Amino acid sequence: MSAGEQIPPWLQEQVGRMQQLQQNLQSIMMQKQHLESEHLETERALELLKKANDEDVVYKTAGSILVKSTKTNLITELEEKKELANTRLTVLSKQETRIKENLKEAETKIREMLRGPASQSGPAKTDTPK
Repeated sequence: MSAGEQIPPWLQEQVGRMQQLQQNLQSIMMQKQHLESEHLETERALELLKKANDEDVVYKTAGSILVKSTKTNLITELEEKKELANTRLTVLSKQETRIKENLKEAETKIREMLRGPASQSGPAKTDTPK
């Protein structure tokens, strides 16, 4: 395309769709990274808590304050948090995979659309020779 030509609407639509998919992918990857970090932090806290004696005083955070709790309650809460994080990571991974597949399809479609008119004007198909 020369500089004077405008991008056809169908191509603008496909490029816009592809950009939206890229933004969605970036958002999912950021969420996934944050969740993985949170998951590791929860695992470390669980390890330390399990090493503590049952008589040790333990606290949990509630906003910007610490609240006294029991080792058993904290272990239960952290294991639930870890399980929830695992579930969310699984969902995000599936979304990431689906968006990557959609991106590949969009790229292929754009390439085909750009090549389309040239390849369609080629020689007509002929049936078997007589």
